[in-house]
Amino acid sequence: MQRPKSSDHMMRYSRCGGNSNVGVFATVNESLAFVARNATCEFVDDVESTFCVEAVRTTVAGSFAIGMLMAMNENGAIVSGLAMDRELETIRKKIRIMSVDDKLNAVGNNILVNNKGAIVNPELEKAVVGQIQDVLGVECIKSTIADINTVGSVCRVTSKGAAVHPNATEEDIQLIKDVFKVNNVVRTTLNHGYGFIALCALVNSKGAIVGDETTPIEMGKFEDALDFY
Repeated sequence: MQRPKSSDHMMRYSRCGGNSNVGVFATVNESLAFVARNATCEFVDDVESTFCVEAVRTTVAGSFAIGMLMAMNENGAIVSGLAMDRELETIRKKIRIMSVDDKLNAVGNNILVNNKGAIVNPELEKAVVGQIQDVLGVECIKSTIADINTVGSVCRVTSKGAAVHPNATEEDIQLIKDVFKVNNVVRTTLNHGYGFIALCALVNSKGAIVGDETTPIEMGKFEDALDFY
């Protein structure tokens, strides 16, 4: 089901493999998406048509949880250090990548990034943060959001705006505005009360896919956050 309000942006409800936490199973930037190898053709079509990107099927570390194990912007991608050589080869054909050799290997949960900046888990090693900066081409700031270390799981951000966990503080919101150079940051939940926004949604500047358990009120806040209309 989809609810476009204009010809320029699309908001779409979806699920992947019977799971409404669609952000777990893919990652997307402005021109490219990686989706779980076992994703249905319908989900892949949703991704390609909503975001106007090419979708590439893969696994990371043998897992279908692509969104938890990858983070990317237009400059590059960071992948879990547990990724296998054949997986890295598939991804490297499409985008510059680096695998992170750190105990915090769920990099999608630990890195929040757009093309202007990044916020990362404060427990990441300094050397690793420097490598992430080099590949993603942006400054990385160590911080929590909503007192949660896994900053990549509690927020979705584009070049236009951000949706964030309802427990985010005013200081968190100002940090998001400053780092990502966005004016619009809105607290919300998705999938009927779930605060881990990134697990429930995929976004770029052209559209969004949200889990199909998301309520109309949550969808409205999410649309406002991303400044689509």
